[in-house]
Amino acid sequence: MSEAKPVVLKIGGSVITDKNGELAARTEVINRLAEEIAKANVKNLVIVHGGGSFGHPTAKKYGIKEGLKEEAQKVGFAETHHVMTVLNGLVMDALVWHEVPAVSVTPSSCMLTDNGRINMFDETVTRMLLKMGFTPVFYGDATLDTQLGFTVLSGDQIVAYLAKKLGARKIVLGVDVDGLCDVDPKTVKTAKVYPRVSLQELRAFDGKLDKSTAADVTGGMLGKVTELIPAVEQGIPVAIVNASKPNRVYRALVGEKVEGTLIEKA
Repeated sequence: MSEAKPVVLKIGGSVITDKNGELAARTEVINRLAEEIAKANVKNLVIVHGGGSFGHPTAKKYGIKEGLKEEAQKVGFAETHHVMTVLNGLVMDALVWHEVPAVSVTPSSCMLTDNGRINMFDETVTRMLLKMGFTPVFYGDATLDTQLGFTVLSGDQIVAYLAKKLGARKIVLGVDVDGLCDVDPKTVKTAKVYPRVSLQELRAFDGKLDKSTAADVTGGMLGKVTELIPAVEQGIPVAIVNASKPNRVYRALVGEKVEGTLIEKA
């Protein structure tokens, strides 16, 4: 792999889709983010995006996360995976249109989980893509599971896993709020953003953060924060920024000061 350590960018499903609709993509937001990614021109960038109103309602309807219990779920597994490839296609359209050399990497074809946790990842293709100057794009997916038969693998788990595995220099988490807040900013207008959080504080938060109310089968902000802990333990800083607001992802990618939350080990 080339010398610069990778940067892992996560784009939340709630940013690029309308979670109150079904299969409702925010194409203008996807296009703007692709423009920001192109402008930032980060070497060794890995992108992961969430499912939002594409993956979550379908996965929930068929109980995919809980595993294979009846034959009828197999079509649900196929449908969940398929709608995620549709959303991924929209993201890829925008990236390629903006001349980002992005290549889609399907998690279900290179990752296996064991009771919901990644336990196998064939990284050969990903490492070669990075070495050649491509931008691998992963997404939350319905994946095969050695214990459950299948499950839902969240983009958040993929982000932390890839960051650790590839020795990332930082993670940028693009969400639909201004950062990590003391209360849910979507319901409480006076919510305060934590500008900086240490690993110790992050562990303490784990039990306190409001669970997201939307149909997020992968755990809302609480799930996102919990998933990040192993990466932060390894010394990888995380910038949580509001990707719904123009140029915040761009500024976080190029290392400029940006409103949001910075999570660091110490």
